Amino acid sequence: MIKDNQKTLNQFHIIIDGILIILAYISAYFLRFYVLSEIPLFRLDFEEKFYNLTYLVRYLYVLVPGYLIIYSISNMYKPQRSHSKRIMVWNLVKANILGFLLFTTVLFFAKDMDVSRKFSVIFSAVNVMFGISFRLILTKILRELRKKGFNQKHILIVGYSRAAEGYIDRIAGNPDWGYHIYGILDDTMEVGTTYKKVKVIGNTEELQSILAQNDLDEIVVTLSINEYSKLEYLVGLCEKAGAHTKFIPDYHNIIPSIPVMEDLNGLPVINIRNVPLSNTFNSVIKRLVDIFGAIVALILFSIPMAVVALIIKCTSPGPVIFSQVRVGLHNREFKMYKFRSMVVQSEKTEKKAWTTANDSRVTPIGRFIRKTSIDELPQLFNILCGDMSLVGPRPERPYFVEKFKEEVPRYMIKHQVRPGLTGWAQINGYRGDTSIRKRIECDLYYIENWTLGLDFKILFLTIFKGFINKNAY
Repeated sequence: MIKDNQKTLNQFHIIIDGILIILAYISAYFLRFYVLSEIPLFRLDFEEKFYNLTYLVRYLYVLVPGYLIIYSISNMYKPQRSHSKRIMVWNLVKANILGFLLFTTVLFFAKDMDVSRKFSVIFSAVNVMFGISFRLILTKILRELRKKGFNQKHILIVGYSRAAEGYIDRIAGNPDWGYHIYGILDDTMEVGTTYKKVKVIGNTEELQSILAQNDLDEIVVTLSINEYSKLEYLVGLCEKAGAHTKFIPDYHNIIPSIPVMEDLNGLPVINIRNVPLSNTFNSVIKRLVDIFGAIVALILFSIPMAVVALIIKCTSPGPVIFSQVRVGLHNREFKMYKFRSMVVQSEKTEKKAWTTANDSRVTPIGRFIRKTSIDELPQLFNILCGDMSLVGPRPERPYFVEKFKEEVPRYMIKHQVRPGLTGWAQINGYRGDTSIRKRIECDLYYIENWTLGLDFKILFLTIFKGFINKNAY
């Protein structure tokens, strides 16, 4: 069944990848020495050897098997049914970076200084392009076939629970993954009970006989949390039958996050929440990007900021810069800076008041700079000081933090990272007078899924979605 199909598909992948590596290598040769040779950046030096294709081909004997091994290590030949295209592309890019290092290492040990490093870079870029194109086309074909019922993966679910319903929801919502659920075995539900066309076909005592009679591809154990005493027995039956088994824990409502498994000297430990920025390397990289980005932004916006400061000073009595206490990383309070957009208020009135539509406290210029987010630009100094980041959850006033932490589940998790000038919630429309719960969901997604690429994506989308917002009063 699917096991044989996957094996054949993997063999097909390997053969095609080998051919694509060779084609990319030849294409890179013609690009470097014929198409790009007249461009100043790529023009050949007088003493540079204009070697022929035969001279370069000898390296393919090392590169083709080397790249295929790297692809395998980079999980390029594992089942990709439920993986996103983004993960597939990223794995391919990482593999080709390693491949480039392999190529340059081979050239170093071969003491071959005649092979152009520009050729190596062009080859890597062309190889990535060929690899992505092939996989996108293949993925499209396979998904269309699976939608039509071909190449299906047959699954038996053991245990009816919230985890089982969540699993079925995802399978039903993605027919292109090619999963077919044979049925559910459960000891608490009546036979014939149906959830989204998936029926309870028996109890867990029938698992052994079903395993013997059916050629199932996968057993998915989704016992409810109060039935975990059966887990060892049921897994034992699956292992005895040689069935591929997955376990989906029923703790979503207890541990509402994406946990990370840690090996503590052979003892598995579940981290309840994955926070990539708790890693020192990640936090240092993000901090360096923040400093560089803030300096560049201050240079770019120095003249507009000076103009806005002058207008505020001339049109409204009071200071140009308004500071307000906010709660940041590790629940520490700091002063956040903004261009003043309201009339001067007493501290007692200001710290508990929420800005609303047509708020009488907002000045005419204030309404414009709030709508366009220009009032936030002084926070670039907060970023340089280390109180804030370019991207992260927006900081809130202490009064509202105390209020929301009692009303909104997991609200305080946002303080595990530095607050940001912009964030995932803001580019999704949750700023100003919008749902706090939705905003926190976005903040938690950002915290648990942080990558440098996600930061750049948010910064890019902020240009189109974050600066001007109808909810910014």
